[in-house]
Amino acid sequence: MASFPTSSSPPPITTVHPDIIQTNIFTRLDGPTLATAACASSEFYFLATEDKLWRKICDSTWPSINDPRVGRAISTFPAGYRSFFSDSFPVLDHQQSLKHSLDFSSITTTELISCVDIYYKNSLIISKTQKTETVTGWFLCSPFRVDLFDLKETVLTPIVHGGEGDAWLNDIEENLRLSWILINPEQKRAVNISSRRAVSVERHWLTDEIQARFATIVAGDERPETEFVKCEVVVKCGGKERGDVQVREVNLQVEDMEGRCLSGRDSLVILEEAMENGKRKKGNGKERKEKYQEFVEKKREKGERKKRRERSLDMACIVTGASVFLAIWCLVLFR
Repeated sequence: MASFPTSSSPPPITTVHPDIIQTNIFTRLDGPTLATAACASSEFYFLATEDKLWRKICDSTWPSINDPRVGRAISTFPAGYRSFFSDSFPVLDHQQSLKHSLDFSSITTTELISCVDIYYKNSLIISKTQKTETVTGWFLCSPFRVDLFDLKETVLTPIVHGGEGDAWLNDIEENLRLSWILINPEQKRAVNISSRRAVSVERHWLTDEIQARFATIVAGDERPETEFVKCEVVVKCGGKERGDVQVREVNLQVEDMEGRCLSGRDSLVILEEAMENGKRKKGNGKERKEKYQEFVEKKREKGERKKRRERSLDMACIVTGASVFLAIWCLVLFR
């Protein structure tokens, strides 16, 4: 029987020079793939945890972090840009309701840095960094709100106004992407509070502006109204029909289950808790939208229960008042 030569097994990848692996292979990987490669072996871990690799990935994923103050903050993270990616790439997961009060006296944050990137059909249309001081009495006592733009500032986009139909709204919901990363330099942590894809797109009945909402639902504390809270980014845009669309406003707020905006103090402690203990996972747009709708439904049910209690209380007051009046009238009548 004739024998045929068998091909030899390919040499193991460990025989490849480490510089070639790091320069020609690892530089082509995205963040999740690079993190997986780091788990393959101790040699790969050493090569894949190089900070310059992660900085390149972070810079390409979030152009807004190309800011000296952001770079200084990230350099203090436990593992630099790798820690930042780990905090920011997965969206914040819906947490279980906390059964304890949050410690408001433990707030140490003096500033929050917002890094915001908005894409339309994979084209970057807005990339901006904003710093918010968190130690002033005005911030702590006023409703928490971060405005990305100054008054009357607008950004022209390649989006074409689609007219009155729903097709344009569906296009915005499908193709607009937003990342809003909050960095706490003191805590050395970050969190991406955006749902990435819009959970709701609607036309404002008065201004005719399009309002795209990106929201993440996170746990609050033991108080009924803050059992869960909504971190919501609203993007408002408009323009003339068949003309270019302008983004006119981008803002972040935190609301409770009664629709009230939380104060800076309350929002800050909840965000700190989310950064430190919030679960992260990749998730998807459909799941984010479902959780947003669940929150809206719970909020509606809570509002209806409150109205029923108020109606019952009003009725009790009316009955009590009528009874008192009748008793007084009878007393006067039969004296």
